[in-house]
Amino acid sequence: MSYLEYTVKSVPTGLRKILFLNWPLLLLLCAVAGTGFLMLYSVAGGGYNPWAAPQMERFALGLALMVAVGMVPIWMWRNLAGLAYGISVMLLIGVEFFGSVGMGAQRWIDLGFVRLQPSELTKITLVMFLAAYYDWLPTKKTSHPLWVLLPVLIIIVPTALVLRQPDLGTAILLMAAGGGLMFLAGVHWAYFATVIAAAIGLVTAVFQSRGTGWQMLKDYQFRRIDTFLDPSSDPLGAGYHITQSKIALGSGGWTGRGFMQGTQSRLNFLPEKHTDFIFTTLAEEFGFIGGISLLALYALIIIFCVVSAILNKDRFASLLTLGIALNFFLFFAVNMSMVMGLAPVVGVPLPLVSYGGSAMLVLMLAFGLVQSAHVHRPR
Repeated sequence: MSYLEYTVKSVPTGLRKILFLNWPLLLLLCAVAGTGFLMLYSVAGGGYNPWAAPQMERFALGLALMVAVGMVPIWMWRNLAGLAYGISVMLLIGVEFFGSVGMGAQRWIDLGFVRLQPSELTKITLVMFLAAYYDWLPTKKTSHPLWVLLPVLIIIVPTALVLRQPDLGTAILLMAAGGGLMFLAGVHWAYFATVIAAAIGLVTAVFQSRGTGWQMLKDYQFRRIDTFLDPSSDPLGAGYHITQSKIALGSGGWTGRGFMQGTQSRLNFLPEKHTDFIFTTLAEEFGFIGGISLLALYALIIIFCVVSAILNKDRFASLLTLGIALNFFLFFAVNMSMVMGLAPVVGVPLPLVSYGGSAMLVLMLAFGLVQSAHVHRPR
């Protein structure tokens, strides 16, 4: 036994778990969150209120939550996966009856001290349940039609409930994350080819349904599609958000206008500047270099998660880590694509940077599960 191994083994178990945390991942999360604090300070005109200070408090709470979750053995989270999924589905049903309305959608449950958005929690519990399912299922049965149908139903149930809120962006993320995890678990590619063909048919049907009695999307959702295809068609209406976003992105150039010098955000031309469109504020003030630096931090977080999953010999822990990494990737990829006009505006926040309570805490809970998988992996 080497001196280092002896030293680690001599440390009490609780403290030893702290030493085994994925510290590079934790520091990267702090760096991204710090970028968010900086931008929220800027969009408030140089003040910690009303956004930066609450965001800092939530991140501190989320950091403690992540470490606490990481100390719990991974087998316990495997055993609780089904219960967690069931609770999140019940909360989504509860939104139908007791949910509070905001910005034209019914997505939150007001608990008094916090407004909980169950769809955010479902993104994590869905990954947990699917990872537990494929850990239980023998590998040779992974692509059997009967055993493919069950996870499809597991994905469809919360997706349908989220669509009723309505929240098209989160519904798409749930389907993408669930389908991605099925692929990572080893489901045959032919199923995905069938789904893609069906999706093409569904998109065709959606466009054909416009203006009919069986219209499949809300009018505002069709307007978002129109805006995505041609923002200049309604620059002061439905196309206003993306038009102002592109102006802010372009005006930043290579190095940006400087901290707190962005005209689009300071003069309130940029809508939702502290939530969905906060990346445009960063790009305007710090330019291409600032934007690509944030993207590099996100990429490093994904890399550390993937490496941890590959080195983990526990199937549940590995799939759970990969599923959370995929979810995280979808978050920032969709948001950045949205604000750059590469995807329709679907209301997906930029992880750890956009202002928000439920999204921040749930994301830190998710990385707590990644830490648990890392700390308790077979050594």
